[in-house]
Amino acid sequence: MNTDISAGLAPASAPDDKAPFAFTLAYIGIGANLGDAQANVLDALERLQRQPGCTLMAASGLYRTAPIDSSGDDYINAVARIATTLDAEALLQALHGIEQAHGRERPYRNAPRTLDLDLLLYGDAVINSATLTVPHPRMTERAFVLVPLLEIAPSIHIPGHGAASQYAAGVADQGIRPL
Repeated sequence: MNTDISAGLAPASAPDDKAPFAFTLAYIGIGANLGDAQANVLDALERLQRQPGCTLMAASGLYRTAPIDSSGDDYINAVARIATTLDAEALLQALHGIEQAHGRERPYRNAPRTLDLDLLLYGDAVINSATLTVPHPRMTERAFVLVPLLEIAPSIHIPGHGAASQYAAGVADQGIRPL
């Protein structure tokens, strides 16, 4: 996919340095392996575009990956870059709302899911609250995060960790393939 707006979504408006509001660039990891996983991931991208306070700026291609620390069908994964006026906690709640619209259940850690949205990065913030950890604590260990992230942001730095690209070799043995 690797496009400003993909999956048939309307193009985002061009950046405007004179915008009357402040926004933060955030990166969202998207995954699903229950139901029509591909359709669920594409719908999540559409819902991110329509979410008040969010503008979808870019979306990676879709990738198929085997479950890690879990069982079940392969996952369909992507990463989205959004510009948002929401604070990190409000954005997390919006992501949970999108998951709930897809019937997301959390019966146990790493359970198969209809849709999973993870707030990977929120600007250059480092957040450690009771409900949110940013950067996402395992993002440097997962090909299903790093490969699509580097597709849309090849020179991105992870706050407190450095260049995301330096972690790619460490996940090269994890099975991931583009759709």
